[in-house]
Amino acid sequence: MIASRMVRSCKSTSCLLALAGLLMIQSGCATYYSHYAMFPAENSRGEPRTIRLSWHSAEYPGWWFAADRATPLTLETQCSERDWQLYDSSHAEAGQCGEGIRACAVSGRDRVVASDDAAHSDDLCMSVNPSDPGARIADISGQLELLVACEPVSAIEGEGKGEVNVDYIRASAVPYTVYTRKTPRGALEARPPKFDRSACGAD
Repeated sequence: MIASRMVRSCKSTSCLLALAGLLMIQSGCATYYSHYAMFPAENSRGEPRTIRLSWHSAEYPGWWFAADRATPLTLETQCSERDWQLYDSSHAEAGQCGEGIRACAVSGRDRVVASDDAAHSDDLCMSVNPSDPGARIADISGQLELLVACEPVSAIEGEGKGEVNVDYIRASAVPYTVYTRKTPRGALEARPPKFDRSACGAD
């Protein structure tokens, strides 16, 4: 409504151009994308599972003053109720367990079993592109390396009918190589495939 009143009040070409510039600044000139990957791996108990990585990004033209931005990276494991969030230095929630894109161990829930000397931390559970301490989620393009150093203290939490599977992708001293897909937000193919829950019947 405010914008429409401003358009009506503009009588000259220079005024209209200035208004167009103002609206461009407000919108930020960003293009929005969804990113995801689905790949097979084992969980900590050696069971075959599908792993899903996903995040969203806002990309700006090279001439724009703002840097590209991205949400935290979410890692989900088929048949598990525990999701992981990996952050980089642009996120206020990023922990102090390492640099770059990382997720920290939760005391009492995770233990480090595949230590990476380059991480300089005893509670770094997951990292993306671990050889790059300045890695940012917004810079991921097509391929990433995922290093998993933790395993759950217990793959099942709760008792009886309240039992919950909280297992996740198996730790490895060698990073997983993951190929990602990028699609415009809102496109039909922007959502990652759903998990096949039939594999979870025995859990």
